[in-house]
Amino acid sequence: MSFTILGTGSSLPGVMVTNDDLAKIVDTSDEWITARTGIKERRVLGGRLLEELAEEAAQQALSRAGLSAGKLDYIFCTTVRGDYATPSLAGIVGGRIGAHCPAMDLNAACAGFLYALDLADAFFKSGRAKNILIVSAEAMSRLADWTDRATCVLFGDGAGAAVVSSRGSGQLLTMRLRSQPNREILWAGAPRGNCPFGGQSEERSPYLHMNGQEVYKFAVRTVMEDAEQLLEETGLTAEQVDWYVLHQANRRILDAARSRLGQPKEKFPMILGETGNMSSACIPVLLDTMARKGCLKGGQLLFMSAFGAGLVSGSCLMRL
Repeated sequence: MSFTILGTGSSLPGVMVTNDDLAKIVDTSDEWITARTGIKERRVLGGRLLEELAEEAAQQALSRAGLSAGKLDYIFCTTVRGDYATPSLAGIVGGRIGAHCPAMDLNAACAGFLYALDLADAFFKSGRAKNILIVSAEAMSRLADWTDRATCVLFGDGAGAAVVSSRGSGQLLTMRLRSQPNREILWAGAPRGNCPFGGQSEERSPYLHMNGQEVYKFAVRTVMEDAEQLLEETGLTAEQVDWYVLHQANRRILDAARSRLGQPKEKFPMILGETGNMSSACIPVLLDTMARKGCLKGGQLLFMSAFGAGLVSGSCLMRL
């Protein structure tokens, strides 16, 4: 069935935080961060709202798709935490762009964009939608513990968007989503409220906590397993894939996956040096960056893969 990306968009906040900036507040250095992650700088919201970034990315995607907000059938927003617990970020974005279609949020951590693509595919196959806006917007700076050098150096804020349609000649060839429950490897607590009845449950830290070594092993294993299975399902080879668009978590993860797949560096685009890990926003922001540079051409084969807290993962093969 046709599955076409009609247009992409992205928005990054204006406040840039370099590794040298971080060295002023935690025991770290540009050399230490760059060598271990490949990250040189990241953007943070500062005083802005996440919904503003989400709207900017959405408007760009609609403009490049040549589609008005009134033609949208659904809006899916992927986010770990929006500006509000309720209403949804998707509903707020819909109001800001002038859409009147159903809208909902989806939290699949860093794999959110892939989960939203799978959901869109299901709506297309059922005939319930023709045009869907996916917006992935994350404010990771609000979850980071800025006294913990092991985590605060990794993350940034940003939003990416894509208008996807059942029209056109593109194809979503195959998709693989997985959940391997293990919340202790990567987690952040939520506010428990102040209910005076029934005793109080243990309050968990609202900051991100991560076992970096376990995340690394999970990420590399997941990308390899997914790539091997999806290529086998489609009868394609690793050499036939034009682009490996992977979650921008850590350069070491990307290098390990590239080495094991035996593919050239040029097939693995990266933006993490300038953005850090933006959770589910990484892949759509990277896609938009590639589109604006003229890298994406009709007929090309994309392998996209992401992994995150949960533990969750998602991968797909798509023909542009």
